[in-house]
Amino acid sequence: MLKWDGHTHTRFCYHGSDAEQSLYLDRAIQLGFERYTISEHPPLPAGLVPDEKLFAELAMPMEELPAYMAYAKDMKQRYEGKLEVTVGLELDYLPGQLDFTGRIVDRWQQDLEDVVYSVHYLPGVGGTRCIDYTADDFRRNLLAHYGTMDAVVNEYYDHVEEAIRWAAKLPMRKRLGHINLIEKFRQELPEIDEALVRRRLEGILPLLAESSVGIDVNTAGLRVTTCGKPYVPEWFLAECRKQGIPCVYGSDSHKPEHVGFGWEWYERQMSVKLG
Repeated sequence: MLKWDGHTHTRFCYHGSDAEQSLYLDRAIQLGFERYTISEHPPLPAGLVPDEKLFAELAMPMEELPAYMAYAKDMKQRYEGKLEVTVGLELDYLPGQLDFTGRIVDRWQQDLEDVVYSVHYLPGVGGTRCIDYTADDFRRNLLAHYGTMDAVVNEYYDHVEEAIRWAAKLPMRKRLGHINLIEKFRQELPEIDEALVRRRLEGILPLLAESSVGIDVNTAGLRVTTCGKPYVPEWFLAECRKQGIPCVYGSDSHKPEHVGFGWEWYERQMSVKLG
């Protein structure tokens, strides 16, 4: 099994660390990784969320995207022979503004090797809202908007399904980011109906199987105190394996010390004999 961290961030992330990329990559080498995908958040449409302060932390401004791409390509060349570095982005599914994302892909298609395609945003109170900002923000701006957790969960997975359909058209390697991110604050919000989550995920399996979209087996939830588990259920990972859906480990590292986090859990799951 290729030891590959397929979801990581950089100093171009305004809600992460300003550490130099060499610290991430050297740690990956020390841990025995063979491939490492740099997948930063690209720019977002102006005014996407109502909170201006939050918006400034979500992603790099458009004028920095060329510098990021050059940075990632430089690291790829610098580490050649020591670690396979692939150049990527963590794109967002943005209903009504898919052309914004499409223009980024068109502009950088020649350089992009990997895309993590994620759902971070849903319609909410006063406009678009983050599902993974804070539990209080979720409660005020999403739960209050939809009325019940079931309604929020269904809206989220509706977006995930559309995201998979859109990502299927991308010409490069792609995977759906942290498919259960909706559970990030599960210990501080009203209980999520696990049977509902399972039904929605079971419905998503055929979409993944018929596309070339893989899943980001994202372990970041293990280090989030309000979640305490990976963002991919064990049963779902096993089903993906059975159906030949690409499964790529992702630390979702926002600091060098996050690189490799949760790999042991992923390795155990991938070594389980399928029935």
